[in-house]
Amino acid sequence: MISVLLILIPLIAGILTFFIKSNSASKQWSVVSSLAVLVITLLGIFVYNKGNYLNYDVNWITTLGSRFTTSMDGMSKLLCLLTAISFPAIFIATYKNEYKNASQFYGLMLLCQAGLMGVFVAADALLFYFFWELALIPIYFLCSTWGGEKRIAATFKFFVYTFLGSLLMLIGIIYLYYKTPHHSFAMTDFYALQLSAKEQGFVFWLFFIAFAIKMPIFPFHTWQPDTYEQSTTAATIVLSAVMVKMGVFAIIRWIVPVLPLAVSHNASIVIILSVTGMLYASFIAIRQDDIKRLIAYSSIAHIGLMCAAIFAMNGIGLKGVMLQMFSHGINVMGLWIVAEAVELKTGTRKFSELGGLAQKMPILAMLFLVMILANVSLPLTSSFVGEFLMLGGLFRYSMYATAVAGICIILVVTYSLNMMRKMFFGNTVSITENVGEATNNVQWVLAVLAIIIIVFGVYPQPLIDLTRDTVLFITGK
Repeated sequence: MISVLLILIPLIAGILTFFIKSNSASKQWSVVSSLAVLVITLLGIFVYNKGNYLNYDVNWITTLGSRFTTSMDGMSKLLCLLTAISFPAIFIATYKNEYKNASQFYGLMLLCQAGLMGVFVAADALLFYFFWELALIPIYFLCSTWGGEKRIAATFKFFVYTFLGSLLMLIGIIYLYYKTPHHSFAMTDFYALQLSAKEQGFVFWLFFIAFAIKMPIFPFHTWQPDTYEQSTTAATIVLSAVMVKMGVFAIIRWIVPVLPLAVSHNASIVIILSVTGMLYASFIAIRQDDIKRLIAYSSIAHIGLMCAAIFAMNGIGLKGVMLQMFSHGINVMGLWIVAEAVELKTGTRKFSELGGLAQKMPILAMLFLVMILANVSLPLTSSFVGEFLMLGGLFRYSMYATAVAGICIILVVTYSLNMMRKMFFGNTVSITENVGEATNNVQWVLAVLAIIIIVFGVYPQPLIDLTRDTVLFITGK
């Protein structure tokens, strides 16, 4: 029942939010609702973490052989935890922001959370597709309604890409549905399929393109920088911290166990695309003068390594992916919050127009440094553990791919520290001379994120133990 509550609470709360007239009341309601989801998630991980507490199965669309089936393995728990942390963090950090039609804004945010939770717990392919769309539709309206001046063009490209991906995925799901003995969408029935290599190859690309667009993986990435830049920060955090993990999660959940022959056959192609995208995104990030665009390209590089590590198909790499999905989400969330705090205080996102902010915003500078060190995967940060394991897994598959990934790590250090230097160090300039410290809300949220980064950097074993069952199922060891 825990898995159902994670969907129902934000779903019902989101619908009710549309009827709240007061902007302040809609903010408070959203914070309370998201905190309730966080509490339920923690109960599901630490207290009611076995058997029927986490699983749910009832009739849904019986004529199609689809059931409302949800369950939570270790990977689901980890990503539900990331989602549950993200939304209250977003609402609290941006609490002082004023939005036109705030009740609609917060209602869409909560509906998006419901969709994300549904994606991570669905154990029925049609149900998975339903929640996949439920998560995407609100984020489209959030980006197109409350974004920047060029938001319409950016979100139109986002819509075209995601619509194409969803259509391909639906075709793949229907094909597998008709291949099951009793025409079922159940995940267990999909796992039991014995498809030929040719059939697996066909379905593989239908699914992979859909998930590659969402992550995104080169060359399906072109929607991402523009959408991140033009979206409001709250929507951008959802996209970057949580929603891209839908694609990584979906590969592990729906491609690797169902299409093992196709995964083995196409692994080299996917790894080449992934490391090429890492190199490409890293070089472009070095040339950026905009905080948002730099973070966007940095995210492409990090996700590329996750994808490559999955297709290396060994336990070490997969453990690293599990850890990094969570660690990257926490870290990139902090980067976006700092980016907005700086933009609100200075009115610009360009490095060339900033300088000396550490003198005016010392607390923010200290917290931002933790995020930067995590972004470069420094030891004693949570990102280091996941990245080290992913590189170890990739090395077992290909020394050359690992060498390219290693170059990208050096490039990450280059552009991340350069961003920190240009923004916070040196002499103040005219627009930073009279800047004050970030709000208390921002400082507290960043402090919590920094603690998570350091705690799981020093002692990552709880996260490793949490996902052990998923890794064991995928790799068999």
